[in-house]
Amino acid sequence: MAQGGEAVIRVADLRRYYGDVKAVDGVSFQVARGEVFGMLGPNGAGKTTTIEVLEGLRTADSGTVEVLGLDVARHQTSVKERIGVQLQSVSLYPRLTVTELIDLFGSFFSRRVPTRELIDAVDLGERAKAWSMNLSGGQQQRLSIALALVNDPELVFLDEPTTGLDPQARRSLWDLIKGLQARGKTVMLTTHYMEEAAELCDRVAIMDHGHILEMGAVNDLISRRFKERAVFFDSSPQLPVADLAGLGGVTRTAQEDGQTVLYSQDVAGTIGALLATADGLNVEPRNLGIRQATLEDVFLDLTGRALRD
Repeated sequence: MAQGGEAVIRVADLRRYYGDVKAVDGVSFQVARGEVFGMLGPNGAGKTTTIEVLEGLRTADSGTVEVLGLDVARHQTSVKERIGVQLQSVSLYPRLTVTELIDLFGSFFSRRVPTRELIDAVDLGERAKAWSMNLSGGQQQRLSIALALVNDPELVFLDEPTTGLDPQARRSLWDLIKGLQARGKTVMLTTHYMEEAAELCDRVAIMDHGHILEMGAVNDLISRRFKERAVFFDSSPQLPVADLAGLGGVTRTAQEDGQTVLYSQDVAGTIGALLATADGLNVEPRNLGIRQATLEDVFLDLTGRALRD
């Protein structure tokens, strides 16, 4: 848990099975008040099931799940009054306006934020009278977040809130999420974008096959697993990664998104050996570069695959 904050989520040994499939298999973690906590994992990792149990949409087979100090299984209604949920795909009444939809969702709760305040918060003032069917993808995402905030929740769940958005719309939503944290809200999100997790999250949990493989602040996760820098170039059949593992300074290798990556403790030695090897084969490593290790490297090292696989 992040230092100095009370836990608003407590999960201990959570398990949820679907027949023989162990979707969530002994997961434990805590989220502090005011924290942005990210859950990362490829499709089928178990993150969506975990969050649906926290939201009261699914029941756990075993384990303890507390949200805002309440046992979710026993106090679903009380929990739902105090949380906000933005789902990855939302079906909205196409011929209701932005204002009408927020008014409708607000009527479901005893506590609510004024509609105009929400519209301004998500920068939809010029679209307040537009039907939801006529909103752009980014505007629909902002509207879905407004609907998640209609009851002034203490804890907000965002499920891949920027998937499918262009870079400008994505950045706009990042600012909105940062604004939620600045107002004291706790945010738990899933994302398929490593840059997004590194930008927004105080801590992340990396899941695969129903287990949390690693958890912590992004910089801590990187420094714990990587002391090296990454030498990368476009993958080539003439330079198979298996043949490069023994180059000077190389501690490990990987392939991701069409690139070969050599993690090196001696970058100059590695590049010299690589170029000599390539020259002997009459081939050139294309788009050769150097970078620090990233959260993507940690994920690849833990799971053996890129996040979007």
